[in-house]
Amino acid sequence: MNQLITIHPEIQSGTPVFANTRVPIKNLFDYIKGGHTVAEFVDDFPSVPLNQALAVLELAASSITLPPLKNVQTAD
Repeated sequence: MNQLITIHPEIQSGTPVFANTRVPIKNLFDYIKGGHTVAEFVDDFPSVPLNQALAVLELAASSITLPPLKNVQTAD
């Protein structure tokens, strides 16, 4: 999976979403913050594969200590 996140002004008004979906990344963090599991998240948002949700979490964790984000698509 090359693209994890898409940011495009015509998709959810530019809100970062899981690539190939319209599901905002923030939804995953809201689920976790609310005490839900990643498995519950992907059950409720079946367009987001488990491996993609986990990869976004890994990306978020690594972005705290590593150089700029990779695997983020932006509008040209």
